[in-house]
Amino acid sequence: MNEQDKLLGELKNIREIMERSSRFLSLSGLSGILVGIYALIGAFFASLIIDTQIPASGQPENVNDKIILLSILGLSVLTLSLLTIFLLTIKKARKQQKQIWGPGSKLLLFNLLIPLVTGGVMILTLTVRGYYDIIIPCFLIFYGLALVNAAKYTRPEILGLGIIEIVIGLIAVIFSDFGLYLWATGFGIVHIVYGFIFLQKETKNQVK
Repeated sequence: MNEQDKLLGELKNIREIMERSSRFLSLSGLSGILVGIYALIGAFFASLIIDTQIPASGQPENVNDKIILLSILGLSVLTLSLLTIFLLTIKKARKQQKQIWGPGSKLLLFNLLIPLVTGGVMILTLTVRGYYDIIIPCFLIFYGLALVNAAKYTRPEILGLGIIEIVIGLIAVIFSDFGLYLWATGFGIVHIVYGFIFLQKETKNQVK
């Protein structure tokens, strides 16, 4: 091996080290599966709330009561999902003896939060103003944008997941009557499928 080959090899190693330091690769496939299951359960209970008539002083069903119940349900699913992701990510990072709060995880979190916070403010505004038909599409679209924005700082498969979520969100804009089913598809089924894909790759890497 000549000096030029050695130099190229060293440069390649340096590049790989820099890429690893700027990427957070400890996301667990199992967390994706569990989050998908939580979403499907949440969608089931949401459908029950929507289909149930809530009497209010002899008046027709109270829309505000349903919005409150759906908001509580959504926050519960979100809290459980974030807690699951956090705990399983810490467990995997410790198993791999990797730093949990490093440059990669900071970049990942920052790039996730920009679209998520923006979407959260917009969704809250839409809810207050009564534009309920486009709330579910906004959830999917802004979540997908967050994944696409953060994909370069974590597993490359996240990019594909983000694009799928955006596409489902756009479909939900057109077919708003099927919003809850599309929400269950995007946050539930797609997450479960990607979770199994992650697990399969994790198993292959362990075998190697």
